[in-house]
Amino acid sequence: MSKITFLGAGSTVFVKNVLGDVMLTEALQGFELALYDIDAGRLKDSEQLLQSMKQTLGSSCTVKAYTDRKTALRGAKYVINAIQVGGYDPCTITDFEIPKKYGLRQTIADTLGIGGIFRNLRTIPVMLDFAQDIQDVCPDAWFLNYTNPMAVLTNVMNTVGGVKTVGLCHSVQKCVSELFEALDMDQTGVQSKIAGINHMAWLLEVKSGGVDLYPEIKRRAAQKQKEGHNDMVRFELMLRFGFYVTESSEHNAEYHPYFIKRGYPELIERFRIPLDEYPRRCVNQINGWASMREKLLASGNIGHTRSHEYASRILDAMETDKPYTIGGNVMNTGLITNLPDEACVEVPCLVDASGVTPTYVGALPPQLAALNRTNINTQLLTIEAAVTGRKEHIYHAALLDPHTSAELSIDDIVSLCDDLIEAHGSWLPAFK
Repeated sequence: MSKITFLGAGSTVFVKNVLGDVMLTEALQGFELALYDIDAGRLKDSEQLLQSMKQTLGSSCTVKAYTDRKTALRGAKYVINAIQVGGYDPCTITDFEIPKKYGLRQTIADTLGIGGIFRNLRTIPVMLDFAQDIQDVCPDAWFLNYTNPMAVLTNVMNTVGGVKTVGLCHSVQKCVSELFEALDMDQTGVQSKIAGINHMAWLLEVKSGGVDLYPEIKRRAAQKQKEGHNDMVRFELMLRFGFYVTESSEHNAEYHPYFIKRGYPELIERFRIPLDEYPRRCVNQINGWASMREKLLASGNIGHTRSHEYASRILDAMETDKPYTIGGNVMNTGLITNLPDEACVEVPCLVDASGVTPTYVGALPPQLAALNRTNINTQLLTIEAAVTGRKEHIYHAALLDPHTSAELSIDDIVSLCDDLIEAHGSWLPAFK
């Protein structure tokens, strides 16, 4: 029996979407769905929910929970990853509260910035443990990574871990629809091309019937900026740099040095930047989980409608050899010619029985490549820190981060890193 292993299976709602999709995919019937999580209670919840859903959907997949990771992985053909190392309490709290003492504010802090750096540093060792287990018990498996920071973790799994990995994110899938809905434009027949890096990929082309839609998009966007709305940062970046970016305004506010600035406090209101947004989401999710859990598990008839997640469609394409196109995170093997080869990039990829085949993009417009490189610099130095165990590379990564370096002095950045290392304690054993 073929096996799909889900690491971080305590993410019950996400597991429902991804593995519910699998249960509705004909080519994946008969697969074992192997669940693993370090939280035994959440793992049990996910198993119970999927068992109920299996009966409702009439799926021939089998569902099994494991308490031993290596056993869960043994013989897996596909591995799906959705872990969060350190959780909201204590690690996310630490990532936000200590920088605040230095006057450094963040919105999400799960990709770049000082929060993204430290999220990487505590996650990379766990991912490399996964990679070792995969090498031992399922070396040919494809690893589908949903965990942030996407670019760094996907990079590490491919280059250091030696595992066939593709990183998957929702931002490419939602980019065009969000833009067109905001501007009240018809999406019918629209063709687009997106490439760059995760959370900062660019809508390079957007056409309908061969007609470039960007002039009308920018006309409407410029008018909308005068009114105020919830995507102010992305629209501003598009009007200044020429292209719309995939990930949300709350994310991109902290990927650039222009929006969250102590010297310009009026920018927070002007661009409607939700400071401390991710901690709020975490608290709401934690508070809402009890009632959500009760609703999900109390029903004896849990159904599912196939979601927009890529995972089941990727596995279906690999099993049936029916090609499917995704926006995937892969190593830059000459795909985007004006970004570093060492970088992980987000480009259109063809999936079939041969695996994931990225498409050649060529050179990005120079201003977009320049913006991407500001983030890539910090990503690559974070990898150096994690792999070598050299603390100075943590400093380098933070010193090159666009938002952090725009707000703090060299001395303060180094001191902030030291405070975060101390506060994380056992979550960063290599730097104790």
